[in-house]
Amino acid sequence: MSFQVQFISHFTETISYLDSVRIALEGGCRWIQLRMKHATEAEVRETAGKALPLCRQYGATLILDDHAELVRETGADGVHLGLTDMPVAEARKILPKEQYIIGGTANTLDDIRLHARAGADYIGCGPLRFTTTKDRDKLAPVLGIDGYRRLMDGMRLEGITLPVVGIGGVTVEDIPALARAGLSGIALSGSILRADNPVEEMRRVMAAAASVTLE
Repeated sequence: MSFQVQFISHFTETISYLDSVRIALEGGCRWIQLRMKHATEAEVRETAGKALPLCRQYGATLILDDHAELVRETGADGVHLGLTDMPVAEARKILPKEQYIIGGTANTLDDIRLHARAGADYIGCGPLRFTTTKDRDKLAPVLGIDGYRRLMDGMRLEGITLPVVGIGGVTVEDIPALARAGLSGIALSGSILRADNPVEEMRRVMAAAASVTLE
């Protein structure tokens, strides 16, 4: 199994949400989460409609953030749900496990237990460190590498085997340490778009991830 890289869409003064998706795909990423936190449902629907053909062109997975009700309509592969979004168990009722992917955000072992029981396919766990792509008042306590190790140890003791993806301020330099801590992958956003050459930075991340050997 390879170390997975997920890209979470974001924007800057010169890069739109759709541009960010295109950048990640051109850089080799094959898992896109379309996250448009302050957009209307209509805006998410419109952007997803343009992002899906791009993802299919590159053979990439497209996950919507939050909007479980739009997954079927847009043709997306699944949804990622935060702790204040629709519960995973409720989303699973409308998105069968055989057909759709559901990820859940976690900060504690209790969060992970809840998502595992509810039928999540993977955990987005964080933040690793402070991140400017999340609203300050919604940022969960920072975990750090030691925090991830403790969570992974707890999961092993309880027999929870869901893949865990590190999120929140992650950069390419964090990949070796996060892999050693037992994570299955990373999700990143700002570090790509802030780079002088975002496509090349994405390629650098993909190369670093490919060099990791998971136990």
